[in-house]
Amino acid sequence: MFSVIKCAAPGVLALGLLGCGQQPLEVAPSGAAPAIETAVGPIPGGGEAPPVRSNPFAGNQTAASEGHKLFGWYNCSGCHGVYGGGGMGPNLRDPVWIYGGSPDEVYASISEGRANGMPSWAMKIPEEQIWKIVTYIGTLNTPSEIDPPDLALVVQQEHGTGPSIAPPTTPPHGAKQ
Repeated sequence: MFSVIKCAAPGVLALGLLGCGQQPLEVAPSGAAPAIETAVGPIPGGGEAPPVRSNPFAGNQTAASEGHKLFGWYNCSGCHGVYGGGGMGPNLRDPVWIYGGSPDEVYASISEGRANGMPSWAMKIPEEQIWKIVTYIGTLNTPSEIDPPDLALVVQQEHGTGPSIAPPTTPPHGAKQ
């Protein structure tokens, strides 16, 4: 037993000495440029909050009605459901919103997009139209909702037995194609 330890000791000592002059991997070699932090998008909990945008159409029923048409035209209903009740995309009728439900936050979700499925629409939908869609979404599940769902129809559509509602066939004024 003693001879095994006696034979292994020089090997362990040699390995230990080889690593003595090396720096740990976390430390940059001398003369290297210092690390630069680069922001790659919204970073939760850090930095300065961006300025809050206000909806220029807040409370405007005409804009909400136009937003309802745009919701159909841009096929928002394809992911969020005809009445915004959810589908492949999240429910827009309930109070729980992953990225926030204020008009500014909804605008940001539409224009900038979100991870896991929501594309950015900033290059396809003019800012004014995004605000009208935000205005319409703000009416969902409220007494001022433009076209409230008939509960029986919603249940039928969820089970694939009800009529489907087609989006408008003509583009809205100012739509980018």
